[in-house]
Amino acid sequence: MTVRERTNTVNTKSSIAGVAAAAAVAALLLAGCSSQPAPSSSSAPSEPASAALSGAVAADGSSTVGPLAEAAADQFRSIESGVQVTVGISGTGGGFKTFCAGETDISNASRPIKDEEAQTCADAGIEFTEIVIANDGLSVVVNPENDWAQCLTVEQLHTIWAPESEGVITNWNQVDPSFPDVPLTLYGAGTDSGTFDYFTGEINGEEGASRTDYSPTEDDNVTIQGVSGELGALGYFGLSYLEENPDVIKGVEIDGGDGCVFPTTETVQDGTYTPLGRPLFIYVANASYADKPQVKAFVDYWVENAVATAEAALYVPLTAEQITTAQEELASIG
Repeated sequence: MTVRERTNTVNTKSSIAGVAAAAAVAALLLAGCSSQPAPSSSSAPSEPASAALSGAVAADGSSTVGPLAEAAADQFRSIESGVQVTVGISGTGGGFKTFCAGETDISNASRPIKDEEAQTCADAGIEFTEIVIANDGLSVVVNPENDWAQCLTVEQLHTIWAPESEGVITNWNQVDPSFPDVPLTLYGAGTDSGTFDYFTGEINGEEGASRTDYSPTEDDNVTIQGVSGELGALGYFGLSYLEENPDVIKGVEIDGGDGCVFPTTETVQDGTYTPLGRPLFIYVANASYADKPQVKAFVDYWVENAVATAEAALYVPLTAEQITTAQEELASIG
């Protein structure tokens, strides 16, 4: 699938002139005369292969997928400047609310759509197609001066984030006796975030099950500011935010049962970074894709360039198998 291409026809103008020799008169000026009719000096350009696109594309949802969507939009605008792509960040849950209300064309999500959300869409007559657009690893981060939490087990993370830890686990030495006596302060995703659902499901065994005495936010930059400003701070968000801020926060290795593994592109793709490796999604409204040429062109472009876009935005790109699946899902819309 390709984004529409524009072609231009360049017209050339030519003229053929002949010169008649004058009689043998020294002062006689040369007089030009045409030996044949000159072609027209202008001609109408041929119609381009396709008219330039225009219109709007509305996307909303995950704060994790948001920067990836913006990267795709920026690249797309460079070839289709007449299309206005807007990317909102209301969290995965918030994105599905607007999507199922028919207010957006694309819903960005860091988790699969829930049954009740899908039912809301169905009740509103919104048919959609799910496409895995990239991969991500949830990264657990600490202050750069933290020299004790090099690796945390899933059990230790559960001790930190479990609902029953609220107001109880408030110091690092309560997480592990070998850790120092340093107050524990926590930052993480807001409850509308797919990152919150995924993290709590994997660490606490149930989506949404979490202590509430932490600083929740849909803006991951808030977590970066908090963790970078407090020695005993800990937070979590998508891998790209860790890769973009290596000087102000520090990533933690995670032991999911098979040893400590640091989140990287390779460990996410090969499945060794468990249990916090995950796919990222876009949900495309079938009616928008079918009826709005600008939406179709943008989605086609994003899927076709998914690997390059992910790499440019510091996300984990799709595997070859995932690329094939994404193309097949897109082709199924009709």
